[in-house]
Amino acid sequence: MDINELRKRIDALDDQIVQSLTQRAQLARQVGLLKAQAYAPHREKDVLGRVARAVGEPLTPEAITRIYTEIVSACRAVEQSLAVAYLGPTYTFSHRAAIEKFGSSVEFLPAPSVLDIFSEVAKGNANFGLVAIENSIQGVETPTLDALSETDLRICAEVYLDIHHCLLSAAGLEEITHVFSHPQAFAQCRAWLRNHLPRAECVETSSTTAGAERALRTPKAGAIAPEPAAHIGLRILAKNIEDVPGNRTRFFTIGRLECPPTGADKTSVLFATQHRSGALFEALRPFKDKSINLTMIESRPTRHTPWEYLFFLDFLGHQEDDEVAAALEQLRAVCMFVKVLGSYPEAQ
Repeated sequence: MDINELRKRIDALDDQIVQSLTQRAQLARQVGLLKAQAYAPHREKDVLGRVARAVGEPLTPEAITRIYTEIVSACRAVEQSLAVAYLGPTYTFSHRAAIEKFGSSVEFLPAPSVLDIFSEVAKGNANFGLVAIENSIQGVETPTLDALSETDLRICAEVYLDIHHCLLSAAGLEEITHVFSHPQAFAQCRAWLRNHLPRAECVETSSTTAGAERALRTPKAGAIAPEPAAHIGLRILAKNIEDVPGNRTRFFTIGRLECPPTGADKTSVLFATQHRSGALFEALRPFKDKSINLTMIESRPTRHTPWEYLFFLDFLGHQEDDEVAAALEQLRAVCMFVKVLGSYPEAQ
């Protein structure tokens, strides 16, 4: 076939795809009339997993997942308009994680802090929020842990985002005297800064994009931020300046949604033990006895009584699973306080 014939066949396939997408959106609207909540993390995980497994050459599972995330997002918008709060302004890693999780067909609400994200969801201004919970290099995000302990919002889903930092500036590298960014970004790029900008002053900001905005307004300044943040008027002086390859951040979707079991889930809990020898061991023993794999444990001060702590625990399984339910019952028996923060589909 010549190029014109190939293009005719592509055009015909495009027409078929549009017709199929229209039919899908019409069915999604009918589904929306039968349920109260358009966003269903367990269902969306099933859809994305199924199409990723079905794809063939030359498309990759990653490519078809990105395409279908937007298809699902557009069809979900036919059912219900969703608002999602994230740590703003635009182009932050939280913004990228929100797009990766929800697609582009939602209303994105930038918030100045993690507490403001929780507040927007609690007040009903946003249906869901995206908050960072841990980084593979720097560990947990304590503002998120503290907010989870003080709210009745649930963890509905999780998403992982690969983190790549860039140095952005309107000046040349040799001119930079100040660098603006989020504390986590500085921590993840210490060696690069020491080797390339040893005399520059590092100034912390509320987000990486906020740092880029400061750099744009400040002569002889740079910012550590994701590549899209350069769109505000900065140049990319260096890419992938993070010290450790494979840098990833895990984000929680928070809201009021309860997710049913999928067979591949995680559960997050918060608990407090008595202040005595062996109390933490007794709290964790049920998970060992039930062969439940723990994926994260972290302690935080209660902020009410000095030297008393709350423990955050993530593990594989759903709170409705028999073994998990039995372990949680034993946990409640030996702890002063237990709160299940949510069970949700495990992200890959």
